[in-house]
Amino acid sequence: MKKLWLKCPRWLRLSLIVSGSVIALLAILAGGGWWYLNPAVERTDGVVYGQRNDQPLVLDVIRPLNPNGLGVAFMVSGGWKSGKAGEAPVLMMAPLLRRGYTVFAIYHISQPKATVMEIIEDVNRGIRFVRHHAEEYGIDPDHIGVSGGSAGGHLSLMLATRGGPGPEDAEDPVDRESSAVQAAAIFFPVTDLLNLGQSTENLGDGGPPKSFVKSFGPNATDLTAWKEIGRECSPIYHITPDLPPILIYHGDADTLTPLEQSEWFRDRAAEQDVDVKLVVHPGGEHGWSTMLWDLRKFADWFDEHLKPAAAGS
Repeated sequence: MKKLWLKCPRWLRLSLIVSGSVIALLAILAGGGWWYLNPAVERTDGVVYGQRNDQPLVLDVIRPLNPNGLGVAFMVSGGWKSGKAGEAPVLMMAPLLRRGYTVFAIYHISQPKATVMEIIEDVNRGIRFVRHHAEEYGIDPDHIGVSGGSAGGHLSLMLATRGGPGPEDAEDPVDRESSAVQAAAIFFPVTDLLNLGQSTENLGDGGPPKSFVKSFGPNATDLTAWKEIGRECSPIYHITPDLPPILIYHGDADTLTPLEQSEWFRDRAAEQDVDVKLVVHPGGEHGWSTMLWDLRKFADWFDEHLKPAAAGS
């Protein structure tokens, strides 16, 4: 075999050596990628945090082996449709778990079985539940982050803009808790339902997104009623100087939720002297292949805006 190898042209031997090295490197990288995206965790799936239309509302608690004492709620929602307990993949949260964040994957009843207004109420309930059980989950109740993409990004912004203390006289102690979040990192949210701009969902009549009319209840087709419904469900109209730190990643080729939605939100926040960080992904549509890599930046964001505050509390 050695003699046969030596008889091969030098260029062929070099080519085989290089090819073998590249294949070995790719195998190492692939193995490393698989390892990184599959951290060891402790999962408790299907924890009931409330009820809607006689159906349980559930969340998954996904805890890294070396928790840092902080939690991030992940809104499991796309098109305001959610999933079932246990369906949230660890790989989507791997960068957060690798940093030690306990992740709470919050599910909701999908539209149109629940309206968007009800879904917003329910994810508020989810945050209140997590905060009420913070000691049990080993997290700081005063510093909770939120994340999600698309409808999950919209719900995250609704929590960031409208989350707050519950009624002090609520019968259920969970409902007395605050649903406020202290930092958000999200992908391509809709922020202004009354101005759909260049979205392919815009019929040009000032009404709701064409594919989601039923998602906003029977009154959504009444344009007078819609103005109130759309405003109530649009984060851009609820920005205050108390807005928590927000990071948004948005592609400039998104036609479903155009980049302008995030630009408008950022600019409206600036009018309140609040800085919203918007990162534009060139050529990015409504999702792109390197989003998992971007989640590492989300982890950086939470490290910056949750950890220092927690350390000083």
